[in-house]
Amino acid sequence: MPSIRDALKKQLYFDVKQHLQDWHRYVLPIFVIVAAVGMVLFLIARTGDRVESLAEKYPNGARIGLLAAKADSVFDPAFAVLSPIEMVLAPKADNFEYPVGSEHGALTYNAQPFLTDKHLGDDLNGIGGWNSDLGDPVYAAADGLVILSGWPSDGWGNVVILLHELADGRTVETFYGHLDSIRVPVGKQVRRGDQIGTIGTANERYLAHLHFEIRRYPTLDVGGGYANSELGRVSGELALKKWSRREDSSLVAAPRGTPLEPRAIQVDSVDDATN
Repeated sequence: MPSIRDALKKQLYFDVKQHLQDWHRYVLPIFVIVAAVGMVLFLIARTGDRVESLAEKYPNGARIGLLAAKADSVFDPAFAVLSPIEMVLAPKADNFEYPVGSEHGALTYNAQPFLTDKHLGDDLNGIGGWNSDLGDPVYAAADGLVILSGWPSDGWGNVVILLHELADGRTVETFYGHLDSIRVPVGKQVRRGDQIGTIGTANERYLAHLHFEIRRYPTLDVGGGYANSELGRVSGELALKKWSRREDSSLVAAPRGTPLEPRAIQVDSVDDATN
């Protein structure tokens, strides 16, 4: 018959393996459930003030991506991701060129390169500085599909985002911010060198320049111009040099080709959105 001392020793023995199994079986699922509920509550609290009625914000016709929005649709930039249908509409982009400068792509410099002071893009300016390039044309850097065209906020002014498919099948976006005017609607396919807008100041918030970005992920979220990490962006200046097929591209006019073939899949027009 075991003694009281032996019984106490057996009770005080700590079985690490059994303890971990019990923790994994009981505690971990409860922790996951609590964390998931907490995350949902956090997102609701975080986006509650940002969710808006698209019909109220854009009375002349609203869109979520390329598709017309219903009257009661809401928009949260955090979840603004392109659909597969929209992504397959992006044309092939086999060559990239600078989006600003003269008609021949010259007379421009990078005033604030990528990641300088946490800057997420490249600020392209005319060599005269100040507002010398105000109203100068902004060209599509490559063949692409217009997925956003409008005024998302006073800090950005007019913005255009183009979606491109690279030769290896990857999709990237080119972002054009602080535009004075926009020349292309959502859903339009553009050729490299087509004018998509003009350089602006975001309603005189800044000196005239083009904020240019290249993004590696398909999204409609405009986001901010500064962050502590790259957030999926790459150096626009370096990417343009890498993806350009012409050594003398800085002195050669952007090509003017025939319009792209009509898309196999058609989406709602702006007129449909207002009816």
